[in-house]
Amino acid sequence: MTAAAHTPFAPTDDDRVVDATSTSGTSAALAAAAAAALLAACGGGGGETADGSGPDSDPQNSVPPTDAQAARFLGQAGFAASATDIAAVKSSGYARWLDQQFAAPRTQGHYDWLVAKGYNAESFRNSLSGVDATLWRKLIGSPDQLRQRVVLALSEIFVVSMTGLPVSWANMATAGYVDMLEQRCFGSFRALIEGVTLSPAMGVFLAMRGNRKEDPRTGRQPDENYAREVMQLFTIGLNQLNPDGTPKTSNGKTIDTYTLPQITELARVFTGWDFDTTDANGADPSYMTRPMKHTASRFSTGAKKVLDVTIPETADGPAAMKQALDTLVAHPNVGPFIGRQLIQRLVASNPSPAYVQRIAAVFDNNGKGERGDLRAVIRAILLDSEARQPSTAPGGGKLREPILRLIQWARSVNLTSPGDLWAIGDTSNPATRLGQSPLRSGSVFNFFRPGYVPPNSQLGTNNVTAPEFQLCNESTVAGYLNFMQSLIGNGIGDMKPDYTADLALAADPAAMVQRQALVMAGGDLSATTITTIATAVATIKADTDAGKLNRVKASWLMVLAAPEYQVQK
Repeated sequence: MTAAAHTPFAPTDDDRVVDATSTSGTSAALAAAAAAALLAACGGGGGETADGSGPDSDPQNSVPPTDAQAARFLGQAGFAASATDIAAVKSSGYARWLDQQFAAPRTQGHYDWLVAKGYNAESFRNSLSGVDATLWRKLIGSPDQLRQRVVLALSEIFVVSMTGLPVSWANMATAGYVDMLEQRCFGSFRALIEGVTLSPAMGVFLAMRGNRKEDPRTGRQPDENYAREVMQLFTIGLNQLNPDGTPKTSNGKTIDTYTLPQITELARVFTGWDFDTTDANGADPSYMTRPMKHTASRFSTGAKKVLDVTIPETADGPAAMKQALDTLVAHPNVGPFIGRQLIQRLVASNPSPAYVQRIAAVFDNNGKGERGDLRAVIRAILLDSEARQPSTAPGGGKLREPILRLIQWARSVNLTSPGDLWAIGDTSNPATRLGQSPLRSGSVFNFFRPGYVPPNSQLGTNNVTAPEFQLCNESTVAGYLNFMQSLIGNGIGDMKPDYTADLALAADPAAMVQRQALVMAGGDLSATTITTIATAVATIKADTDAGKLNRVKASWLMVLAAPEYQVQK
């Protein structure tokens, strides 16, 4: 995915893309130029292709020979590439590092952290206080970065937004939902989709909580929201798919996976569920950590159908739900539909059909006859040849979404919170922050659609999907640079960047930029870009400690602004 010609974006006074050093305009000029380049459309073409539809030639015992290859892997399998992690991957190899991460213990959960901080007090009953802090706490500070990366990916597929939870203890509902994703992200897809379905947060967000059977006297019908989205977004998608993720067609037209009457039928299955508490407005929010419970009197009677499978009238609510989820998870669409989205979130926006088919095959059978083994799917995605070999195709790779860039930089400079406050807050404002913030999507359709193709661009001309570009515009580019400039220069709250490693190289701008480029871009910054940034940094005097620090800050800003960094190959 490469930048192409585009009309340069000239920041206005209000955009304030300014110099991080406060002593020179060099970094501001280059950052603004990089912003213009980022807004350029990407080149056409798809991801790398590979022959064969079965499992990929197995690179599981491979050891990366260079720091850059190790750093590139860590940028896909986690968030950041510390010197320790690079050394570990080079020593043990990709597969063993993954095994260690799969086995890593979970750190303190979000709900428990909120309780420990007193956010379960009555004064927070109608508040989202503390949620942003605990999300950033784990995304930036938790050592199990593979789990955190996968949880973030899942939160953008099985979307719950804290802004769409108009109930008491919405903060605890959000925390409970993310804790559930952590608990189930390396298990079976079937267990995950049940956790999603019965989550109190999802119950509120998609109106399954309190959903009641039809009433002929009043004309009431079961709410169809969750029934629609569990098919459209969470399991089988809108169109029937080939094993490689391409749509099946009949007479040149795509084939629907379900009909409107089938949504109505499935909605009857999802009736009778509510919070596992007798006092949803009370002082104890612990029910937000428990699956919803079923009330038989609110459950639709009679036989039901999910797709073409009949659920007998003798089935109670839990049994009917089990059969419905079993049927959806067994559908042949699930492997390519979910597998492709996980590839998009971790590796490439426009994966080749062959890549999708290999991952779908692992979803269908992990080699032990088990379907939906998420650990096997994640491993296959990250060890696939298309993941391990940088794409040379114009449309290969992916644009790093804004929150990933922030997390990666924060981990790279050891941005911690000594007071355990994690006061980054809501970064949703596109003009002054990132235009994106964890668990704050504007709708169930995430911050960007998996099939998004940027219009009026080379990507669009070549029908290349690039979801993250749905967030990319003049406002978000300027807002991102201004926000990162502030973080680089001052930190936020008690969170201050540690520039010890950078300051040790400040007298040698080329070496400093190369180190930053390595940990952030995994070798994807060209020699020309590194030289351009280093030359600009060298114009800042470094005969004082303040001058050296200014060099460090200017270098970080320009690396973070570089399109070659922002597009992960």
